[in-house]
Parts: sequence; structure tokens; C-alpha cells
Amino acid sequence: MAEKTGIILPAEMATREAYGLALRELGRRRDKIVVLDADLSQSTHTALFAAEFPLRFFNLGIAEADMIGTAAGLAANGYVPFASTFGVFATGRVYDQIRNSVAYTRLNVKIAASHTGLTVGEDGASHQTLEDIALMRVLPNMTVVVPADARQTFLAVEAVANYEGPVYLRLGRPKIPRAVPPEMPFELGKAQVLREGSALLLVATGIMVGRALQAAAMLDREGLQAAVLNMHTIKPLDEDLLIAMARKTGAVVTAEEHSIIGGLGGAVAEVLAENCPRPLVRVGVKDTFGESGSPEALLQKYGLTAEDIAAAGKKALRKK
Repeated sequence: MAEKTGIILPAEMATREAYGLALRELGRRRDKIVVLDADLSQSTHTALFAAEFPLRFFNLGIAEADMIGTAAGLAANGYVPFASTFGVFATGRVYDQIRNSVAYTRLNVKIAASHTGLTVGEDGASHQTLEDIALMRVLPNMTVVVPADARQTFLAVEAVANYEGPVYLRLGRPKIPRAVPPEMPFELGKAQVLREGSALLLVATGIMVGRALQAAAMLDREGLQAAVLNMHTIKPLDEDLLIAMARKTGAVVTAEEHSIIGGLGGAVAEVLAENCPRPLVRVGVKDTFGESGSPEALLQKYGLTAEDIAAAGKKALRKK
């Protein structure tokens, strides 16, 4: 969508920034798109939509539960609402409203959460949601999407708007480099093979996709051919492709900026255990809260670097 509209995205850009641009573009073409925010529109970049379509933008203030309830009402009346706030508020603070007013009723509400994971940085543990994917994944009817870079976010917003049903869209705060080839299409529920390899499979999501590619290059220099799978949709998981590649390689590593409990690692472990048992090592946050610090320092401390993924790959290979 970005290329078709003449919007050129830089090689390094925050996914929340791409989200704001994509919403504005959608608003220009579809008058049923409405946007809600909880007094954070500058941070979530929904301010771009608000400036051009003030009558279709609703600032609910610091009242996230009210925002979700209002989004459900708008969806029940034929609109396509995007409800936006920080990840920690978009999931934990309003879980009851999401469960009963959105997921249970299968209303067409899109929940877009920026400022997720450790890379919220200096805001610290109170704002670093490391359990949001797990919370959303367990809800019936909920689709969970974690784009790998800005361009993929732009494409994902369009796909999410076209999909009928509840969606949780996970976005980030910092600028990140491009990870997915620009010509590669995006389809909900269909993972992307970014690199072929026969010895090992690296399954990554969000900002960890770029790091998984770096890890694969490191392993390649040691004669270890690692495939890289971008699992941008956590639910529904692309089980067929995952199983096929796990059988081909014989060992699997997952990488996510989230707790290893209940997120991508948990989802992959469930599929492999039932269909294709293979050695698995999960890279992610190990059942702990975060802390204040720079994004890169936190990723290093909590073991979410390319070097950590490469080391996990060698560990998985030893288990073959």
C-alpha cells in the first residue's frame, strides 16, 4: 500500500510511525475507518489521522475501558474502529472489556498497541508489557499480529482493516531497520521465509526478525545453514509451514521481545509437541519484569541480541 500511494518509507522507522501513516491513508479511501485514542495520540501517531479527519477521531482520555467499549459500539454500527494506546494499557488494564465486549461478541474492533516490550526503554517495568501476546492469544476469535518493520506495518494495517473480526496489532516505540524485502507481500496467517537453510530453523517475530537474520549470517560463517521464518501472525499461527520447516531442519529457535511463556515460543512449542517434536530453544524474556534503561542495553541484558539467538541455535543443534 505504501508504494501504491507514493509514500516512501525510510530504511529505519518505528512501527508506530508507520501505523499513523497507514491509518491516514486508509481514512482517505474508506469513510468507515474511525480511530480512538486514550490521550496518547502524539505517541501512537494517531494524531496524523485526527488532524485530517477530526470528525472520525475520538480521544477518550485516560479511560481505556471506555475506549474499548466505545470501539465495540462503533463496530456494532458498521464502522471499523482502531483503538490505540500503549501496550500495557491496551491489554492488561482493559482485559475484561476486550474479553466480553470484543472477543466474545466477535466485533470488528482493531486494538493497536504501541510501546510494547523491553524497547519502551527508560519508562521501565510498569510500561514494558511482556505478556500482551499471551493475553490476547488465549482469547477466542482474536487475531494477533506483530509486524517485523515499518513497511510490513503499513501492509498489515490494510490487511487488518480488510479482515472481519477482532485483531490485536503489536507495535513498537523505537526506530528499527527494514527486515523484510520490499517486494514481499503480506497475508494474515501466512509466515514468510526470509532465508533458506537446512541445519536449523529460526522463527522470529517483531523486532527480533532483523536480529534473527543477523544471527543466521553469523551461523553461516561457521558453516551452519539457518533458515529464518518471519512469524508476523502469532494467531492464527502458520502451522503447516512451521511443521514443514521444522521437519526439514530438525532443530528450532524462537525469538521474541516478549516473555517466553505464552507468546511465540509457547505457540511454537505447542505445535511442535503435538505434530513434529524437535529440539526447541526459546529466546525471549525469562519470566521476569523489565527495568529502566536504554532499549539496546535492555535487549543485551535480557538476552535478546543476534549473538544470543546464534548461541541458542548452537544449543538447539547440540540437542539434535
